[in-house]
Amino acid sequence: MRRVRVLLAVVLVAAVAFATVPGRDAGAQGQTIKIGVLFDHSGPFAAAGSLNVWRGAKMMIDLTNEKGGVLGKYKIVQVDGDSQSKTEAAINEAERLLNVEKVDILAGVYSSAHAVPLAEKVDKQKKFLWITTAIADAVFKDRNLQYAFRPQTNSGLFGEASVQYVASHSSAKLKRAVKELRVAIIYEDGPYGAGVASSNESEAKKQGMQITLKEGYSAQAPDLSSLVTKLRAARPDVLFHTGYNPDIALFLRQAKEQGLRVKAYIGHGAGHSQLNKLKEAFGNDIEAFHTVDPPAAQLVDAKKLKTGLGALTNEMVKRYKTFEPAMARDAIAPHVSMGFNNMHVLLNDVLPRAIQKHGGFGPDALAKAARETDIPEGGTMQGYGVKFHPPGHAMAGQNMRAFAAVFQVQEGTFKHVFPEVIATGAPILPLPASSPWAAR
Repeated sequence: MRRVRVLLAVVLVAAVAFATVPGRDAGAQGQTIKIGVLFDHSGPFAAAGSLNVWRGAKMMIDLTNEKGGVLGKYKIVQVDGDSQSKTEAAINEAERLLNVEKVDILAGVYSSAHAVPLAEKVDKQKKFLWITTAIADAVFKDRNLQYAFRPQTNSGLFGEASVQYVASHSSAKLKRAVKELRVAIIYEDGPYGAGVASSNESEAKKQGMQITLKEGYSAQAPDLSSLVTKLRAARPDVLFHTGYNPDIALFLRQAKEQGLRVKAYIGHGAGHSQLNKLKEAFGNDIEAFHTVDPPAAQLVDAKKLKTGLGALTNEMVKRYKTFEPAMARDAIAPHVSMGFNNMHVLLNDVLPRAIQKHGGFGPDALAKAARETDIPEGGTMQGYGVKFHPPGHAMAGQNMRAFAAVFQVQEGTFKHVFPEVIATGAPILPLPASSPWAAR
């Protein structure tokens, strides 16, 4: 009987000990941090930039682990998920990563069409979401999310930047007063395209431009010839286009075949920023095309950045060569920088503070640490700073210091042409006469 009582006492002590083991917020966790990295490894979004953001994120995780992990001791366990360029698949993969793989952090998300429903679902579960890429304002606007953060810029800034860029060169280069400039806006009709297009429209109206056409289309549309016909009738000087891939290539091919002519073509990220893919489809015909995205780190003057960030950019470029050995440095898509830099902010700013100041890397500790992030301009590889809008703000969780850059294809590589603070080339406007889309 005495043995039975002793055994019961041991079991009771063990049960009490197990019940009082600290959680992920209590600072007594193991030496690994599990991060679910969710991107599109298949489907059209993969080639439109998602795969390149994943590469950037993976390179930063690998680099951190080679240095011993976060704070030199917490190794990162990367658990990948494939959204397959489908919203339902993205939601299912997020559920798997959070509730089956039990990741501490969910990071990534390329498509805004995926991010809009995901952000709300993850936030309701009180899990931490770090969005590296998807830019739609609708992801955060008026939702007061508590556990979702985006160091990336947002769609409103994309649309504003492209219109402001055109306005700044309208008279001198396009030979039109801003109020005489005729512009058209076309876009894929998901949250991404609609968000950028809405910002294009509001900024164009603010500048006094004449909007001759604004029209959306499905990114899965098999034929865009009717849209091209409408554009020809509208006769814009400047075309603002937001799409993914392969809809961008489809539109450009049909526009070329039907003789659409403009003075300037301004794309917005995604497939427009995958220079090697555009070259495969159109060769040198894309000379002087524009795209809008967060800055590409390798195009930013390192002298304007915090000491050491230039060397970090060089490391990114070196590692990317293992994926694309023949890729020219200046032609590397800005999506690589998005993955690399935004993961760097998470691993080197947010996580260390969560662990050291807030006792661990559970969602509450991470959210508190993220709200305390205060990186000044020039403090990241992409040039922008990081400070998140607080709870109660219309864009709570969005980086208020992010900005968008306008790139232009010049001599087969990318140059920043706007804003001037990060410009690495002078704008070429209008499209050169050699372009098959140039106004005659």
